[in-house]
Amino acid sequence: MVKPKKNDELKRIIELPEGIEARVEGKEIIMKTGEAQIKRKIDVVEIKIEGKNIVISAQRTTKKERKMISTYTAHIRNMIKGLKEKYLYKLKVCNVHFPMTVSVDKAKNELIVKNFLGEKQQRKAKILEGVEVKVEGAVITVESHDKEKAGQTAANFEKATKVRLRDRRIFQDGIFLTEKPGVII
Repeated sequence: MVKPKKNDELKRIIELPEGIEARVEGKEIIMKTGEAQIKRKIDVVEIKIEGKNIVISAQRTTKKERKMISTYTAHIRNMIKGLKEKYLYKLKVCNVHFPMTVSVDKAKNELIVKNFLGEKQQRKAKILEGVEVKVEGAVITVESHDKEKAGQTAANFEKATKVRLRDRRIFQDGIFLTEKPGVII
């Protein structure tokens, strides 16, 4: 790979596969296929649609611009991959002391955890828009076309059942991530 000179324009081209449409509105790129749509705000660099290609460019080639172009290239590839196939996260409900009850409130877009460590108060975790959550026994499945929303929803579930002010070696209750895209934990 040839290093660009200091004043050269830096450019990356990403090819759009069949069935995926993309458009740029201001500083936001919107990609969709059928019923699924993903939006992402783009700063620092310029983005254009030229035929079936997405062109990400910057006028200056400083270290910051090169990093940003690589970051946004990865984000756009994740968007394309997510539009082809949904991202899947699996979590497991684990309880040692008190049996937990986990359910989804679709009206409020929340996961409700009852009887966590014997607490009378319910714990709630937010489900982000565009994310599907299924509870089947002790396994929670989180699916979405947007990798960040699916990952953040799974993190919200883990965070809602974090054990505080107790010995983690004894109180091992909680909701834990067991599988994420490409990795089995």
